[in-house]
Amino acid sequence: MNRVFVTGGAGFIGSSLVDRLLAEGSAVVAWDDFSTGQVRFLEKAKSHPNFALVRGDNLDAPSLTRAMAGCDMVFHLAANADVRFGLDHPGRDLQQNTIATFNVLEAMRANGLKRIAFSSTGSVYGEAEVIPTPETAPFPIQTSLYAASKLAGESMISAYCEGFGFEGYIFRFVSILGERYTHGHVFDFYQQLSEHPGHLDVLGDGAQRKSYLHIGDCLDAVLQVVRAGTASSARHRVQIYNLGTFEYCEVKNSIGWICERLGLQPELRFTGGQRGWVGDNPFIFLDTAKIRAIGWQPKLSIRQGVVRTVEWLMENQWVLSAR
Repeated sequence: MNRVFVTGGAGFIGSSLVDRLLAEGSAVVAWDDFSTGQVRFLEKAKSHPNFALVRGDNLDAPSLTRAMAGCDMVFHLAANADVRFGLDHPGRDLQQNTIATFNVLEAMRANGLKRIAFSSTGSVYGEAEVIPTPETAPFPIQTSLYAASKLAGESMISAYCEGFGFEGYIFRFVSILGERYTHGHVFDFYQQLSEHPGHLDVLGDGAQRKSYLHIGDCLDAVLQVVRAGTASSARHRVQIYNLGTFEYCEVKNSIGWICERLGLQPELRFTGGQRGWVGDNPFIFLDTAKIRAIGWQPKLSIRQGVVRTVEWLMENQWVLSAR
């Protein structure tokens, strides 16, 4: 990788990837519209001679195409990840996830780029009947607009790999935690407890079973796969990998770890039911045998990832108001 284009380069995962790539010798162009990304995440990168930051929107196809010129690979991380409120604005997932991915692919084609890594989601498996869920599991009915839009993006990438000779790496993440984390249950719980430490409102019954992965382990996996180049010789020139730990926890477990680190014992107020919102999967646990077969292992447990996230939020209170 010589010159890499990162969409969502000012976001949680994107900015963390930018720093890793620069440290390992790649030149990087970060592309972000700053709807959720943070300039402060790129403070270190901006002083690097091989870094360029371009403010832009994936829906602006001509500007996207110009910004990508001279790059040789794309990490497409930009997306609307507002799963919980997706039904309030149903066009947003279509535009920011599906149409945006099409524009990225077309910009690649116009510039002669052939390699793309894509952040998808374990939510594409819906309420899976096979647990832990492998990459080859049959797809059930989609239950969230976010997952449906990501699956559409996956499909387009696969078709471009087949039709235009692209090389595609699709990563189905569980929820990612860690430094620069700005949305998700740990953020929401921490924000609540900062405002009213005596009680915590919890969507659902707290028994939802989820899997999480620390950002460092996530990036280790993504970069190891891309460097291995497994898609270049794969059937249809695309590879799909689940990313997650070897465990899951209940939401109540995570609450316990958060409260223990904060030294709090709040009253828990559950809204009830197995799902916190429409499309909330009550059990997510991915089979990661495929990624482990090439030598990757997570270094941190879910509990360690949750605690690290809380500690980062404690040290970076500014992010609460920034988001």
